[in-house]
Amino acid sequence: MGQKVSPNGLRIGINKGWNSLWYVGKADFAKNLKEDNVIRKFIKQKYYACAISKITIERTAKRIIVNIFTARPGILIGQKGAGVETLKKEIAKLTKAETISINIKEIKNPDADATLIAESIAGQLEKRVHFRRAMKTAMQKAMKAGVKGIKTMVGGRLDGADIARSEKYHQGSLPLQTLRADIDYGFAEAKTTFGILGIKVWVYNGEIYSKKANTSKGEVNSNVNA
Repeated sequence: MGQKVSPNGLRIGINKGWNSLWYVGKADFAKNLKEDNVIRKFIKQKYYACAISKITIERTAKRIIVNIFTARPGILIGQKGAGVETLKKEIAKLTKAETISINIKEIKNPDADATLIAESIAGQLEKRVHFRRAMKTAMQKAMKAGVKGIKTMVGGRLDGADIARSEKYHQGSLPLQTLRADIDYGFAEAKTTFGILGIKVWVYNGEIYSKKANTSKGEVNSNVNA
């Protein structure tokens, strides 16, 4: 029987970094971990239209720094930074940190980001686009964007079938067992009339030979620090 391992979890400490960067004692660890999860869920659900790929959180004694990687920074920032100030006030209600900083970082190439590809496919499936067409279109865009390989998989009651099944397609190279390979993994759910469909996407961006925290290709700082 094959053993499935998360591509992100397998490579943490090798070519990927943690999404939560802080250290506390045992007494506060669970509280901070839950708080991080609440902040991520809130931002992701409220600003889903902003195409958010990843949210990393850093903490010091009295400060929390939230880094948001998005393909549509303008919508999130708002006019004259009003959106950032609103978001800061909303996060302040979820945490006891005295100082909150928000960094908006733009994803320059959303067609090559696994999470955004999965969410794009999910959006098409909810609009009743055929799943094969949605998957193949997304894969073609990713290959044109410069990725070296991509695999997509959709599972659930496909085409309204009585029994759930999954279908997957891949294009290019995808060495999932190579630890130095830069594999970007994304997951999304599509809520259709027949039930929820799960979408998984693996994107191969080449090999990394130096040990460093993950910064996906195409991510640039939009110089917003509130």
